[in-house]
Amino acid sequence: MPGSTDVWERYARELGVRLQRARAARGISQERAAYAAGISVFTYRKLEKGESNPGTPANPRLRTLIGLCEVLGVAPADLLPPDLPTG
Repeated sequence: MPGSTDVWERYARELGVRLQRARAARGISQERAAYAAGISVFTYRKLEKGESNPGTPANPRLRTLIGLCEVLGVAPADLLPPDLPTG
């Protein structure tokens, strides 16, 4: 589907921005957020960039997303961008 990758990349980048803002609002480091959520710092940093691997939009597991929500004190709806990608 043409352009579907671009849509997912934008969605993943927005997720990363929302993660970063929520973390900053809590005043915690990337390291602390990652450790508390049970993921590596490398993985957390990639999520804030909206990536899983270079050139691949972030696609965190549900367990990771819920863990981050708990650490950051937000609901999943606060992290997930409202405009869901299609395709």
